[in-house]
Amino acid sequence: MSTQDKQREDLVATPSRFPLREVVLFTALLVAILGIYAMMGAAYSTRMLVEAACYAILALGLTIQWGYAGQFNAGVMGFVALGGYCAMAFSVPVNGDFWASELPGELARVLLYGVAAALVVFGATRLDRLGVPKTLRTVIAVVLAVVLYLVVISLLREVTDEIQSRAGFVGGLGLPAWTGWIVGGALAGAVGYFIGHICLGLRSDYLAIATLGIAEIIKAFLKNSDWLTRGTATVSPLPWPTPGPAELGFTLSRAIYLSVTAVIIAVIFFLLHRAYHAPWGRMIRAIRDNEISAAAMGKDINRRRLEIFVLGCILMGIGGGVLTTFNSLFDPDGYLPLNHTFLVLVMVILGGPGNNLGTLFGAVTVYLIWIMSEPLALALMSLAVHLGDLWFAWEPPRNIESRALQARVFVIGLLITLVLRFAPKGLLPEKVKHHG
Repeated sequence: MSTQDKQREDLVATPSRFPLREVVLFTALLVAILGIYAMMGAAYSTRMLVEAACYAILALGLTIQWGYAGQFNAGVMGFVALGGYCAMAFSVPVNGDFWASELPGELARVLLYGVAAALVVFGATRLDRLGVPKTLRTVIAVVLAVVLYLVVISLLREVTDEIQSRAGFVGGLGLPAWTGWIVGGALAGAVGYFIGHICLGLRSDYLAIATLGIAEIIKAFLKNSDWLTRGTATVSPLPWPTPGPAELGFTLSRAIYLSVTAVIIAVIFFLLHRAYHAPWGRMIRAIRDNEISAAAMGKDINRRRLEIFVLGCILMGIGGGVLTTFNSLFDPDGYLPLNHTFLVLVMVILGGPGNNLGTLFGAVTVYLIWIMSEPLALALMSLAVHLGDLWFAWEPPRNIESRALQARVFVIGLLITLVLRFAPKGLLPEKVKHHG
């Protein structure tokens, strides 16, 4: 028997390891969830699980970027906001005041001017093919871009001011909320494709800075476009794709919504699991581990990195739409780097980058800790105040509720410190199989 045949036989005969760590961790998580249900009630706990499931979708999007391909995306918040906007724009009822006027035609006309201006600038960047020197070509393109931008923005501002004064904002399309989730994922993927063409050639730290800045640009645009999003005035309530609390009550309606998110997660998990173990997944990991060797084997590095970045952005857009619909409120000011980027990053670090099952565990665990830190800290502070007053006649501090709210930031910081110290690869690290 040859050496390769013997190695193959040993590989086949090797029994699979019993997933003891996974069983213990998920059992502990289940016990914690049951304890929260007993302590906080079914309605509150179910709402918390739905939000944790939405964050799990975001974490899966980040883990395939960071865990599969080593791409550090610090702009998760921007893609979440895009998904939330689409969920709002497609599900909110149609604004009759806007569509019954001439404003849609005026807006379409200005947008066509914008497309035409973009085509003119793009054509100017290709003047070197007609013999124009590259320096002169660049100057012409920049001047045209600035002038046409000012013209189009001036025309757009006139139309948007009319929309705000006469109709409030453009309104929605009155479609089922799930259509907004799909379009939100597609829009986030399209923006991710544009970003990837520019930023994926950068080093990981510069990629993080670039994505963080783009996320802030997206938030600023949504916040200041009152004609499109109502800005800080917010849009609510957003309709659910399932019966809401008014029809079924809080607990049952949230349980049905939880089942919808569970189905979405199951589909995403199945597809990612198949992709991870397919030749495509092995190629992505090869590029992550040794880009030079992968390129030497003829792999298109930039194309594959762009694929994985776009795929992660699509999942973030879908998760943002599902989360915004559940909260029944679109508020551009409510998208924060702490809540929608850093928290997702902690979830992936705790669970294990590159391990989809670990990411789900980390998402639910971190979100439960994030939410429950406030009531637990408030209970401990109240107990300390009571004992201090009883034993030492201390004067109780002011604003104890706000101080308890800030305790969760300390708890998450302590959690990430402990994980990085004792489990740098996560509680459920990626399992890399070595064949032969």
